[in-house]
Amino acid sequence: MKYTILDCYTDEPAGLGVPPYLGTYPRYIAGYLDEDVHYLTIDDLRLWRKHNSRVKETKPSQKTDITTYNLTSNYKDVKKILEETDTLIVVLGIHVPGKYLSAVPGTLHEIMPLIKDLKCKKILTGPAVFGTQLHGGKFREKADLTLFDKIDYSLFRFKYSDVKDYSVEGAQILKQIPDYRMIEIETGHGCDIGKCSFCTEPIKNRVEFRDKDDVLKEITEFYKLGARFFRLGKQTCFYTLPYAIDLLKEIRKNCPELKVLHIDNVNPVKVVMDKNHEITKAVVKYCTSGNIAAFGIESFDMEVVKANTLNTAPNIAYEAIRILNKYGADTGQDGMPRYLPGINIIFGLRAESKKTHEENMKWLKKIYDEGLMLRRINIRQVAIFEGTSLYNEGKDKFLRKNKKFYWKWRNDIRQNIDWPMLQRIVPRETVLTNCYAEIYDGKTTFCRQFGTYPLIVGVKGRLELKKFYDIEITGHMLRSITGKVVIKKEIEDVNF
Repeated sequence: MKYTILDCYTDEPAGLGVPPYLGTYPRYIAGYLDEDVHYLTIDDLRLWRKHNSRVKETKPSQKTDITTYNLTSNYKDVKKILEETDTLIVVLGIHVPGKYLSAVPGTLHEIMPLIKDLKCKKILTGPAVFGTQLHGGKFREKADLTLFDKIDYSLFRFKYSDVKDYSVEGAQILKQIPDYRMIEIETGHGCDIGKCSFCTEPIKNRVEFRDKDDVLKEITEFYKLGARFFRLGKQTCFYTLPYAIDLLKEIRKNCPELKVLHIDNVNPVKVVMDKNHEITKAVVKYCTSGNIAAFGIESFDMEVVKANTLNTAPNIAYEAIRILNKYGADTGQDGMPRYLPGINIIFGLRAESKKTHEENMKWLKKIYDEGLMLRRINIRQVAIFEGTSLYNEGKDKFLRKNKKFYWKWRNDIRQNIDWPMLQRIVPRETVLTNCYAEIYDGKTTFCRQFGTYPLIVGVKGRLELKKFYDIEITGHMLRSITGKVVIKKEIEDVNF
């Protein structure tokens, strides 16, 4: 039996699998199958269907084609691989839509015509089983799924007693990826609060944590294969992890030459409850700089908080922001602050009104005026999925009601909070080290460091892509920066 995994990329409340991140789903499946498995990306498939697997050079006036940017080492043989495939496993699903610098996740409407004529068994798995939507402010994508012989989310949701082996064996998938990847590591799933009206995480999983040694074995295996960029990102709250501090210590002990170790989701309540702030101190000590705790605040309006049973009240969120700034605001080795909060704000939740934006701005101005820093503010319109309480009670009522205000509200935050905040975080003449040149847009190269929500740096000229540079900051945009190259450098050659 010949299997092929087609990675169309995933993005969920807990877990990211959009390049340069490598998600958990294709890795676990590869480990489970325990035999030679071909790994392809949606980019491989697009290149084959559109350009007969021939890579076209980007002209100086053009933007890099990010729909075919993330190719595997198998891209030239896609036709042969798919003709010989007995079972095609499609990994797909976006639950928290975002903007991606160098990748475009696949949609059901895109992928189905591309695989329709393949003479093999087709399985759909991943978050798309519960719905998928590449754009905020919409319901899940509607599609006739009869093309698939099987639709099964549990295909890869094994017991953690099984995952301990599959995760290690599945690391071999890295050998089929020629570029650097940020390895998304799962430590647990499910939410210990699990009541937010829009969130799909409680629908998919009950609260469970992996064994610390199993997580460490997986990371160590990837490290042996040459991976140097890691994020402990596939959990709803890193501070809830029973062994958080010990895990960080042991990762640094066992992987002394890693380049990036970051975390992702954090519940502000848990930061405030952390006795003597021990976890916060450990994150600052053992993780690399540029680290961000993603706070799912969603709204500073208490009416919205109550109506949507959100996790955090505004005063608790503010206190958590203050704590992280106390310990993590100093500049680290890569030119970025060591550890700062990032916050999420969602438009379209129940009880939203004009007062909601006023409350958001009131608290954001308070944070800024007191000299605190927010590394980033993610603003999006809610995507509504069946099975959530928002879908069952109200659906898109408030999304439709206030849609005409969203761009105004968002721009207010961008102009009056994001822009001055960015100048505080990384002033002019700051040097950001190890910036990876990712794409061209005409005569501009966009670079960024590996990490959790790294800053995008625009550099004049067409730098050699997929190389690392030290860049001095020359200016600030609303959410990105401009810079000039100080040093072109090589991170050790990694043969995947």
